[in-house]
Amino acid sequence: MSELGAGTRGASLGFEALRMASFKGDIGFFKKYPVKRVKTLNDRLFKKSTRKFAKRLDGIEEMYRTIEKEVSAVLKNNNFPVVISGDHSNAGGTIAGIKTAYPKKRLGVIWIDAHSDLHSPYTSPSGNVHGMPLATALHDDNLENQNNQPSEETIWHWNELKGSNQRVMHSDLFFIAVRDSEEPEQELMKKHHIPNVTTDELREKGVEAVAKQAREYLKDCDILYISFDVDSMDPSISRGTGTPVPGGITDEEARNLIQHLLEDKRVCCFEMTEINPLLDDRNKMAETAFSILKATINKINKNFS
Repeated sequence: MSELGAGTRGASLGFEALRMASFKGDIGFFKKYPVKRVKTLNDRLFKKSTRKFAKRLDGIEEMYRTIEKEVSAVLKNNNFPVVISGDHSNAGGTIAGIKTAYPKKRLGVIWIDAHSDLHSPYTSPSGNVHGMPLATALHDDNLENQNNQPSEETIWHWNELKGSNQRVMHSDLFFIAVRDSEEPEQELMKKHHIPNVTTDELREKGVEAVAKQAREYLKDCDILYISFDVDSMDPSISRGTGTPVPGGITDEEARNLIQHLLEDKRVCCFEMTEINPLLDDRNKMAETAFSILKATINKINKNFS
């Protein structure tokens, strides 16, 4: 579980925290399914990053390639990948892997997150690449809202990360529960009319209606990918994530939302990310996330077997 893109340490321990949570929730759960551990480059965290506007970008580029290869292989074997990642920068590699497996299929992305993750090295205020995965998938530098002057080396690695082709069209992205984004991201969302169902709207409409809205909005897509960042949930549930933001959804809403989204047989991949037990209280976030993960995998087994 790579955490090269995060600003705080601990997300690489998310999977082990889930395993510990399974002792309470279902002790034999992880023995039921094959687990492929992807080798990380987290040892590089012990060296100071020299790239101000895209920290550890060279290592993240390598991780993209590794994740892309693994996700693509699972899909090509006609299996359903459930990705448990460290920080959200890894989602860019997951999306790359889906497109490698299905290069001619139109991919829709349902992004359940407190953050829009649309930054690039040209716009990011922090330089943390976990705020940039969707920009790589959209192949969008957002130069209209440029604030930074990244180095030539950073730009080279960034272009390698994006690849030669746009993997996801702006019209094929659907946000749920996003509530913390900077002005460059907001401008990009406005420009491309990217929808975002807020927590209040989700409660007003109902989870099932929002899931239906997302599926209908992405009706022209051939395949769908769901990315679930645990910080989409409210910090009152648990603060066991690196960037908690008030006003999030509940664990029950998250669980039911994902269940309804999985009714669509076009869903080909699910990812859960940003569980950080070092910021948690007695592994509460992992226990909550495990209950969502278990329900999700049971639904996948039922609908896609």
